[in-house]
Amino acid sequence: MERPSLYGARMWRQVGQLLLNFPLGAAGFVLAVAALSVGLSLAVTVIGLPALAAGLAGCRALGALGRSRARSAYGSAIAEPEPVRRRPGVVGYTIAHLTDLLNWRSVLYNVLMLPWGILSFTVTLVSVVTLWPVLPFMVRAMAAIDRILIESLLFPGALAERVRELEDDRGTVVDTAAADLRRIERDLHDGAQARLVALAMDLGMAKERLREVETQEDMAVAAKMVDNAHGEVKLALQELRDLARGIHPAVLTDRGLDAALSAVSARCTVPGGVKVNVDLAGPDGEPERPDSAVEGIAYFTVSELLTNVSKHAGATSASVDVWRSDSQLMVLVQDDGRGGAAAYPGSGLAGLAERIRAVDGVFLVESPEGGPTTVTVELPWRTRTARR
Repeated sequence: MERPSLYGARMWRQVGQLLLNFPLGAAGFVLAVAALSVGLSLAVTVIGLPALAAGLAGCRALGALGRSRARSAYGSAIAEPEPVRRRPGVVGYTIAHLTDLLNWRSVLYNVLMLPWGILSFTVTLVSVVTLWPVLPFMVRAMAAIDRILIESLLFPGALAERVRELEDDRGTVVDTAAADLRRIERDLHDGAQARLVALAMDLGMAKERLREVETQEDMAVAAKMVDNAHGEVKLALQELRDLARGIHPAVLTDRGLDAALSAVSARCTVPGGVKVNVDLAGPDGEPERPDSAVEGIAYFTVSELLTNVSKHAGATSASVDVWRSDSQLMVLVQDDGRGGAAAYPGSGLAGLAERIRAVDGVFLVESPEGGPTTVTVELPWRTRTARR
């Protein structure tokens, strides 16, 4: 009963891949040695480094073939790495390939594949011809070594992946900060600044009128001008307070998420109101506060989501739940609106998702047509900077 499983299709796929190791290893060895010898020997010329970069790209392509073989024959779960981030021009292409660590690991893999290909080809062929009873065990052992070689050399390590993620996150943070600065500048220019300019003009006219007061009617006109200026002052102060609240609300700094989110929900125009439940109790049962950066992201996320609910969802009620789960801050925002919300590129939800991923958070949207809509946010209780 064991023979069908031992000598099944999977074993023969592995046999085929092990026999292919020799011709592919020979081709990869020739390419790697040629790329290194030609590129390094001509490095002082114009074509040397570009030739080396092209050879590295070829070795990387053979590495992609190795990963594909490992997935199909050995059941490896190895994924395709991110492509080389090419820059414009020959110089950019050369620098991108010469500085990519996976390219050099692919060169090492192709160099090692020649001796390993000869060994695996020979042992597999001899086993097929003369060692039939132990063939499945020999093939399994050789396949395990082949898989380890591929997975260890042809996939970027955790550090390289983390560096790439941090580079992406840095770009997101920079773009978000630039957008926030543009928004603040626009709000100041179009709102408070315009009102302050109008206030200065009104006060100037009132001053001139007061200098020329001769009748009770002139006094009334001047008083009306001062009254209008006073109204402009109050409006400008309100706009400045709203702008400051948009940067970082004082209630969040002083009293934490519970009070800040309650204030946000009170401004939401959903007819049935917004229910807010915040439970940030620590392991000892006492309330704790997450890192200030995390608090800020949670606050602005909920604020933006409730703004979307007010403007677009057509909901009659909504709820906000915030709680601590071990080392994570969980946020759940729900509404009974029309649904259809999605984090498509360029949308507000996509911007929220990018900001949350920048601190290793998770942003999930479930919003079928017809509703309801549920947004789940998972944030670290402490950011990496705070932990250090």
